[in-house]
Amino acid sequence: MSHHLTEARDVRFTYPDGTRALDGVTFRIGHGESVGVIGANGAGKSTLLLLLLGVLFADSGEVRVGDVAVTKRTLPHIREHVGMVFQDPDDQLFMGTVFDDVAFGPRNLGLDEPEVARRVADALDTVGIAHLRDRAPFRLSGGEKRAAGIATVLSMEPDILVLDEPTAGLDPRARRRVIDLLRGFDHTRIVTSHDLDMVLDVCDRVIVLSAGRVAADGPAATILRDEALLAACGLELPLSLQKR
Repeated sequence: MSHHLTEARDVRFTYPDGTRALDGVTFRIGHGESVGVIGANGAGKSTLLLLLLGVLFADSGEVRVGDVAVTKRTLPHIREHVGMVFQDPDDQLFMGTVFDDVAFGPRNLGLDEPEVARRVADALDTVGIAHLRDRAPFRLSGGEKRAAGIATVLSMEPDILVLDEPTAGLDPRARRRVIDLLRGFDHTRIVTSHDLDMVLDVCDRVIVLSAGRVAADGPAATILRDEALLAACGLELPLSLQKR
């Protein structure tokens, strides 16, 4: 069994108000892939993430992690293997120190303190903020908060990282640091973003959603240069590829 595999099979989801968010989405993401999920507002990106995490459940079709379907019964398994980094790091940072925020998840697993400390140290070293372990999260810069938010997920040692707008609101230096960090991960990565230059830097593959359907799925270098396709889906070329 591969816990790293993520798959959607003809997934459909409609909100109670009648808004159809996903309309037959199918894809398969293998071990170690870095995949960008892009689309205009309302394309279905956020709904897809919520389905991957088991916050919402498909009306029909199936979402799977490894050989396990995402259901209410399998949520403990899913959340053991899939880690979500939210768009706003303040949603993940609520303790008195960075150390305690990163330790929160492992402690909730009932791990002993030496193991918790090891996981926290490894996660903070990975994102390069070990020196901030005793800092209050509200005293961190935007880039430092983003790194701390990623560390809270890494401490759970997931197989699959899901990141929602990981460069949103960052200054250029902090943005570049996050990009370099993401490029260094061996995890399977699923990234949603409007920052298509970041997607081009980080992702080898892109899935384009439009009106709840997969409009394209292929190499990032090819799709992100297809101006006609992007325009038809309410997107523009990455700034680095636009003619001056």
